[in-house]
Amino acid sequence: MAKLVVEKGYFGNRAEAMNDIRDTGYWPTTYVSQRSPELPLHYHDHDIIGYVIDGATYVLDEGEARVEIAAGDRLVIPKGAWHAEGEVVDPVIYIVTTREPVPFIEAVMPREPRGPFPASQ
Repeated sequence: MAKLVVEKGYFGNRAEAMNDIRDTGYWPTTYVSQRSPELPLHYHDHDIIGYVIDGATYVLDEGEARVEIAAGDRLVIPKGAWHAEGEVVDPVIYIVTTREPVPFIEAVMPREPRGPFPASQ
């Protein structure tokens, strides 16, 4: 089963993130996550790599374990990997990339949200 991977301190600045994006061949879009509550677990229909450019929050993995993320971290979210962004208190700036050139909203559309209850229910 596909799993979310958080690579802590993967890059040091935006230029390094852009070099990595070039090397992956993925298609980039800037996304600013505004103040919001923790999202329910879900998955996407597309492979996504996210780069945290500024700010901090946490993500939940398929087992609902909390993983802190901050500027310099890279999130590899394979198609079908259960995950969720945690509560956002202050804006978090990401560069979100997709393997295929698809509309951003299609790429990040959550599938099968599990709701605010434990994954085991």
